[in-house]
Amino acid sequence: MPGTQIGLSMLFCLGEPFKTLLKRLHEVDVDTVEILDEGFHTLNNRRVKALKKVIQSRSLEITVHAPFADINIASHAHLFRRVFLKRLEKSISYARQLDCRLWVFHPGIKTGISSFYPGLEWQLNLDSIRKLLRIGEKHDVKIAVENVPEPFPFLMKSVDDFSRFYNELGEYIGLTLDVGHAHLNGQIQSYITHFSNKIVHIHVSDNDGTFDHHLGVGQGTIDWVSFSKAVKGMGYCNIVMLESTEHVQESLQTLHSLFA
Repeated sequence: MPGTQIGLSMLFCLGEPFKTLLKRLHEVDVDTVEILDEGFHTLNNRRVKALKKVIQSRSLEITVHAPFADINIASHAHLFRRVFLKRLEKSISYARQLDCRLWVFHPGIKTGISSFYPGLEWQLNLDSIRKLLRIGEKHDVKIAVENVPEPFPFLMKSVDDFSRFYNELGEYIGLTLDVGHAHLNGQIQSYITHFSNKIVHIHVSDNDGTFDHHLGVGQGTIDWVSFSKAVKGMGYCNIVMLESTEHVQESLQTLHSLFA
């Protein structure tokens, strides 16, 4: 059985032009990268074609992070929610063209009128995720939902949130465990304990427990030795994807040492 693999999210260069992303993909010392369909790196047909050339020349495996800025799949506004889902379907279709092994997305967000409609956003979130599952099946792309960070008003941040979600969804979807996000809740081990059979992808970056800084591994307060032992203990054999935006090379080396 293959062991844990270390990959690299291209988040660290999201502020750079797309042409620079292509150059960096030629240089990265990993076999798997995560492309963000966002910002300067928003996918379109021309960019997908350029990415495929690099991917094939480097024999890279790809995961794709869905658009997340200004996207709310639990929006009360039917028209907006339909537009968001259309945008996400387009992203999934691009992921298919890239032979992507996984497409990762964020759950819905509370709004300023949430208190007037108790429970509505939760149901809209569930409905949208069911639709995304159907879209993923249509395009033959596996999808996974990510735990998201405090203090932002997402609907699914804690272990309790995800326990409720899985109890009510009524069908299977994988979980992308973001370790930095879980650290803000003090729930890294709890996520691993409760959802070891759901975790299909892991994002890692460090922080000091107060904000999602995306620091290099070892630059914050996460106990990485305990984390790596817990991941090995659950028999995880997928990608640990580095999402640090600084100390990237050192962080990759540290992860390779932890999972050697």
